[in-house]
Amino acid sequence: MNPPTSLLLTLKAHRGFIVFLLGFALFRTAVADWNPIPSASMRPTLLEGDVVLVNRLAYDLKLPLTDVVLRQLAEPRRGDVVTFSSPLDGTRLIKRVVGLPGDRVALQAGVLVLNGQPLTPAPRHSAGETIAPGWVVEAMRGTETLDGRPHAVQALPALQARRDVEEITVPAGHYFMLGDNRDLSVDSRYIGTVPREKLIGRAHRLLVSADWLGEDGWRLAPRFARWMSPLQ
Repeated sequence: MNPPTSLLLTLKAHRGFIVFLLGFALFRTAVADWNPIPSASMRPTLLEGDVVLVNRLAYDLKLPLTDVVLRQLAEPRRGDVVTFSSPLDGTRLIKRVVGLPGDRVALQAGVLVLNGQPLTPAPRHSAGETIAPGWVVEAMRGTETLDGRPHAVQALPALQARRDVEEITVPAGHYFMLGDNRDLSVDSRYIGTVPREKLIGRAHRLLVSADWLGEDGWRLAPRFARWMSPLQ
């Protein structure tokens, strides 16, 4: 039996499984996806080891495996947690939408200023934040509200960070993104505003969570209390 015939017979014998894999791949690239959280940029909302469910149809219907928008389905809202491709290098990121097209956005001493109004987080309280094993710094945590939707944010005063940004007007078709961990996030302060076609989807729920790096080194401890919880 020659190799091409053998390959065809193998494919035919497993065509059901192959169709399933193709369908699953298309589902992940066009309908729903999950996103592991590898960094601390969205603390305290999202923790390293969280896995979030991403709705790829929240805003746009796209041609699978591309950024080509076939149809706009809904508009992003201030306060949405979204996944997107960095306009600089294509890295997949997850941040919060704070500025819509036409909004005036600035930061003053770490405080978000939206359309001329400072959004001072309140109340603030102090907690310990582990930056790396054995390295704990003070974290100032509070609640910020965007369009009536509250979410947690934190600042890390001991770290050097870009806490002041001159006011910009978000261009048409673009969005200004910030991480909830304001002093440890690569977001629109560094990568610029994000074009709509770079949006992947809206993260709306935690699927599972596990603490994979504790103060004593590597470990894997499920955080069952966070499983299937909605995002704010």
